Amino acid sequence: MLKTIEVSNIRCEGCANTIKKALNKEGFENTEVDLSCEPRKVTIDVEDEASEAHAIDILRKLGYPLYKEEISFGNAATFKAKSFVSCAVGKFNIKDDTN
Repeated sequence: MLKTIEVSNIRCEGCANTIKKALNKEGFENTEVDLSCEPRKVTIDVEDEASEAHAIDILRKLGYPLYKEEISFGNAATFKAKSFVSCAVGKFNIKDDTN
């Protein structure tokens, strides 16, 4: 079943690349990241609520919390820092994939 999740901190194709690779590595197929709207949306194929929760956990670990999630100031800074690193890695991997 396809599930669309609204996510914060996604800024560019580098972020999208990192998200897709991380989710695909964990078995989520056909992952799509919509950069054309705000909030950004990640669409994944989930089997049940447990797999959806697992995907959300992966996104959070990468620095991309749910859009409507209430986050303390300290945690918001941590998520931003993690997403910055994830974005940089994703940009680097895009360049690697084109060679």
